[in-house]
Amino acid sequence: MAPPILRRPGWSRRAQYSLFFGFVAVVAGLVLGLVLLTISLVAPRTYDGLRGAALDATAPIAEGGTAVVATVRGVATGAGDYWDAANQNAALRAERDRLRRHLIRAAAIEQENRKLKAALDLSEELSDAVASGRLIGSSKDSPRRYAILSAGSSDGVARGMPVRAADGLIGRVVETGRTASRILLISDRSNIVPAQILRTGVPVIATGRGDEGVDLRPLEVGRNPFEKGDIIVTSGTGGLYPPLVPIARVVRLDDDGAIALPLASPELSGFAIVQPPYEPAALDQAGEEAGAD
Repeated sequence: MAPPILRRPGWSRRAQYSLFFGFVAVVAGLVLGLVLLTISLVAPRTYDGLRGAALDATAPIAEGGTAVVATVRGVATGAGDYWDAANQNAALRAERDRLRRHLIRAAAIEQENRKLKAALDLSEELSDAVASGRLIGSSKDSPRRYAILSAGSSDGVARGMPVRAADGLIGRVVETGRTASRILLISDRSNIVPAQILRTGVPVIATGRGDEGVDLRPLEVGRNPFEKGDIIVTSGTGGLYPPLVPIARVVRLDDDGAIALPLASPELSGFAIVQPPYEPAALDQAGEEAGAD
């Protein structure tokens, strides 16, 4: 007699419970997905609030993950140094490793202090600064260019506000939680910044390339106004970004424009300042564009 197609998992209670709870988990996941989809369609503002809460929850995890990775790398490096020096005198090896750790720690502290001092100096210089925070991480390998800032709506940060570091413009806020914000970097393809050449004052448009670069195009068709090494700054047109904030340096010319590299980056800056829009009326339009992103 052939065995039945649908067989019970036996008389084991553990197997029956596992099957039951697995079924419950699948049903719960489907229900949760349908609820979130319904909220996103019916009440977009509520859905934005849920996304902001998720951003607040994941920001500490991302920061903790960075610390864990750094710790693991340090342990691996220390182990490699130990085995490389296995044939050397034990006392000299211990002394060398101790001095190296002190030098690395001192260099790290000095670099962190430089970044913090630059951010504090910038904050004092910008009397209208809304908030300041640490740039936790950025989507370096993603086609979309974002960074996370450890300041949110509870600090006064709102969608559309420009974000800059001591070296120059970082981008603008596109999403906020209570304690963290998502920043659209100037290197993102959807980020367009009205700018000008500092050397001549000629107005240009700076558009992200989706990689590490910025594409520059003049407003007037004709002779290429760029020179290699030109510094590009904000023009203040549009009312969102304050004028004369450094953006990028020209590294290559093409037929009718140029390619530039941002002067400030999340990886090197460490800290950033959130500013109000140059013209308050520009914030509403920037917020709508941020929602579209």
